[in-house]
Order: sequence, then structure tokens, then C-alpha cells
Amino acid sequence: MTTDWTAARKLVPLDPSVCMLNTGSYGPTPTPVFECANELRRRLAAGPTDFFGRQLPPLLWDARVRTAAFLGTAPERLIFTTNVSCAINLIASGLRLNGPGELLLSDHEYGAMEWCWERAAQRQGLTIRTFALPRQPRDPAEMIEAATRAMTARTRLLFFSHVISSTGLVLPAQEICAEARRRGILTVVDGAHAPAMLPLNVDAVRADFYTANLHKWLLAPIGAGFLAIGNGNEDRLQPLQVSWGYHPDDATVHPDARDGYGSTWRTRFLEFDGTRDVCPWLAVPSAIDFQTQLGWAAIRGRMAELAAFSRAKLQALGLKLATPDVPGMHGSLTAFELPSGVNGVKLRSELWKRRIEIPIIERRDRMLIRVSGHFYTTEAEIMQLVDVLPEVLKLSGAGS
Repeated sequence: MTTDWTAARKLVPLDPSVCMLNTGSYGPTPTPVFECANELRRRLAAGPTDFFGRQLPPLLWDARVRTAAFLGTAPERLIFTTNVSCAINLIASGLRLNGPGELLLSDHEYGAMEWCWERAAQRQGLTIRTFALPRQPRDPAEMIEAATRAMTARTRLLFFSHVISSTGLVLPAQEICAEARRRGILTVVDGAHAPAMLPLNVDAVRADFYTANLHKWLLAPIGAGFLAIGNGNEDRLQPLQVSWGYHPDDATVHPDARDGYGSTWRTRFLEFDGTRDVCPWLAVPSAIDFQTQLGWAAIRGRMAELAAFSRAKLQALGLKLATPDVPGMHGSLTAFELPSGVNGVKLRSELWKRRIEIPIIERRDRMLIRVSGHFYTTEAEIMQLVDVLPEVLKLSGAGS
């Protein structure tokens, strides 16, 4: 059966005046998911004490179970967070590492997370070292080799992205984690773009700590992210904020047993930080259901069509592809190198004047434009970008 993508798009309340090519930064919230979150907020507003004290526990436990099943992990190991940055900060601030030694990062990590590990290294007397990923790999083995070659006896922790934000390169996370584990190195994976875009199974990756967003490709409300804790690491972290849950209510109960708050003692220990709006977490099952009804195979097939269309049309303009076109090494993020001389600020401004929402990524060695299309993206929107790009590049200093 062929999916009616035009009808499906109508369920996503996008501004019709904007050409939306940036799911990679923020996914829009589909109307059924938005309404679910708002109904939960209405119930919270109508009776906060009743909501937090009586309604929330079964709702939170159901959300934890449903989300864990979708991600391929256990609910007892799933910590809800506001976003992937919060999850990584929780690890970087709450994990004690033995020094002297080093933290090892790839050279394509998200800038804010580089700063996160920079602070962690300073606090613990460690150093940071980066290793270079191949610029245009043709085989996953090249990335495994690059990571493995960089590991040394001083490496205490390896941090890398499952999907590189700037280029969309998909790393062989499972194999890289296995190489680190053989050497006694802890692994923290930034999976910001993986859930829903890839058929993710967190436990199969076997990272010590796996983190990601749910507001990007899963289209859950803003404020939904997670940390999944690998086996053997259950008691390695301290919470960012001490609140109720810091001590168990009953020390005789197993720390992974379901408690009366929609959690376990171990998850509550790290997750609970006082009164907050948890409705984005509770609405995650609605987001899962929404795309499940459309069909995951159909959605990923549609995203693959759009990525291929973007590659063909922008390469025809003379832009160099920055994302491998090898199956399994790319998803729905496709990046292209921009010509020399382009002023990034000017280019962003010129594109937005034409109501095109797309990121311009300025790296140390090159400037990129990144197209990210979900099921609701159309070929017409991609062509809108293609049609204006030669003009806006000239206006932004290309070739000067």
C-alpha cells in the first residue's frame, strides 16, 4: 500500500510560508502529539497536586516502558532528560574517572558537547584529545580503524556521535564500542539524531552510556530526551541535582523494582530534580504511535528518496557532497560543501529572506549546508532551495 504523504503532512502543523529543511535541528510536533501533550498540561494545570501525586506515576511508568521498548533497552535503565545535552552533562558531571588520563573525542563532535567534556576534564585533572574521522569514508572499517588507532593506555573514556550532526555520517557505533570495551575504555555515545531516523537498538550498541533526543526525528515534544545506562554502570553516576530520590524510601527493596512514582529508585535518583513539566516525556508514546501508524519502513523509505533527490539536485549545481552516499553510512541528513568566500551570516540571512529554514554549518576546515528531510518534506521544497541557491551564494560572497 502506498502512503499518502500529502495527507500525512497535513497532520504536521508546519508554517506553510516556510520551506522547512531542518528536521535535524528541531522536529515539528504532529497535531495528535501536540494535542496529547496539551491535554496532559491541562490536567496538570487543573490539579497539580492530584496530577503529580496520583495521575503521574502510572503515566510515567507507561511512558518509560513504551519508550524503552521502542529504543531497544530496559525501562529500568532508561533515564528521561530534557534533551541530549542534559543527558551528556549528567554523565560528564556525575561520572568519576581515574586520573591521570585522557578523554578521547572525534573531531566532529557537537561544539557545546566539546565544552561539556572540556569542563569535566578540568575538574578531574584529565586531558582531552581528538582523533580525525575520515573526511569521505567509503567503508565503515575506516572509521573503526581511526577510532581504534587513537585509543591508548591513557584513554579513560571515548565520546563520539552515532550520527555526525554536521555531515550526517553514520558511525558503526556497535563496533567502535566493542573495540573500546576490549581496552577497558568507557564509551559515551551522542545519539542525538539516531532514534526514529535509524532502526535503533540501544542495547545492541553496548555503549556504557547512550544518550539521544526524542524531539528530532521521533517528533516528540521539545523537552524529551534520554540517557540509557549500560549493564554494569548502574551505580556509577551522581545526579546533577540532589532531590527526593537521593535516598531510597525503603532500603530493603531492590533498586530496580518499580516504585510508587513511575520510576525505580535508580532512575529516580538521577532523573528527579524537583517540580517540572514532565508532559513531554509522557507524550513520547503518542509520538511513537503516530509514526508507527504511518509505517516505519515507509517513512524511512521516503526519507531515503528525499536524501537521494537532494544529493542529485545540489550536486548538479556543482556543490561537493560531504556525506557518504554508501548505504548504511548515511541517513536523512545530507551535507554539501559551500564554495570559498561565502559569508555564513549573510547566507543565512539571504535564505531566511526567502523563507528557507536550513542550517549553515561553519567548521574549521570548510562551510557546509545541510538538508534534512522527513516524511513531510517535499521535492518542491528541495527545488525551492535549488532554485535560489546560485543567487544567494553570489550575494553572500561565493568565489570572491
